[in-house]
Amino acid sequence: MTSILSLNNISKSYGKIQALKGVSFDVPPGSVFGILGPNGSGKTTLLGVVMDVLKPSGGSFTWFGKLPTEKQRKEIGTLLETPNFYHYLSGQRNLRIAAAIKERPPEDIERVIRLVRLYERRHSKFQTYSLGMKQRLAIASCLLGNPAVLVFDEPTNGLDPSGIAEIRELIIELAKEGKTIILASHLLSEVEKVCSHVAILQQGNLITSGDVRSVLSNEEWLEMGCGNNDKLKAILSEFPGIKKMEVAGNNLLVFLETHSPDAGALNQFCFDHGVVLNHLQLRKKSLESEFIALTNNVSN
Repeated sequence: MTSILSLNNISKSYGKIQALKGVSFDVPPGSVFGILGPNGSGKTTLLGVVMDVLKPSGGSFTWFGKLPTEKQRKEIGTLLETPNFYHYLSGQRNLRIAAAIKERPPEDIERVIRLVRLYERRHSKFQTYSLGMKQRLAIASCLLGNPAVLVFDEPTNGLDPSGIAEIRELIIELAKEGKTIILASHLLSEVEKVCSHVAILQQGNLITSGDVRSVLSNEEWLEMGCGNNDKLKAILSEFPGIKKMEVAGNNLLVFLETHSPDAGALNQFCFDHGVVLNHLQLRKKSLESEFIALTNNVSN
């Protein structure tokens, strides 16, 4: 299956500053692909390169398995910065101007303004819109012509929780239509909620990329204890699927190959082998701590 976007060793320098350092990854068709990283990690620079706003210092990339062309770029809905809408014009009138500039059919305006749930406010002036509504209008502009691929840079930046939720729901809805969405964000929680794939950048380096569940592994383990942890450890060594065991104070930390340990099965196994547990608790490593660990490893 041909990747929608394929990056091969992309680098970008501004004098002595290396904004991107040999970044390579592939964006699968139909994915919601998050480019995640702290501010200054190179996310916006990377999107600028693949949309031909910036020229890379090295490396190459392809769209749809082919070298990028101006025609290809016109078929991609892009929101790299907030469009310069006219504050004194209505949302619908602003979209008419955007459609004319982008050479999109004006008949498409009603579809996109309904899709972003602004139809009831289509005749209201842009200056009366909330920040979330303004961002939805910007996305509506990207949707003109019904592109199969959308590229967003920090689409929830500056929004309050309500506005963030509105954009999140819209992205999920667009993904259900089969669109491939590439978005940059520094918000781990939003990437976790909407993205199927992720690439993590830190100081211009690609730390890792792939399926969200495998990259941001929400690891789980069991914290177990009894009167004799040496005996417990010996018995558990016979239980299938245990990856490792660690002693932590009076307890034993048990990591299994599965991401969802079956506490009941382990409890029953211990009881059947003559060990009665006095402590059994499921623990989880949060996605936030996983992300911090990944980025700190590069920083240090």
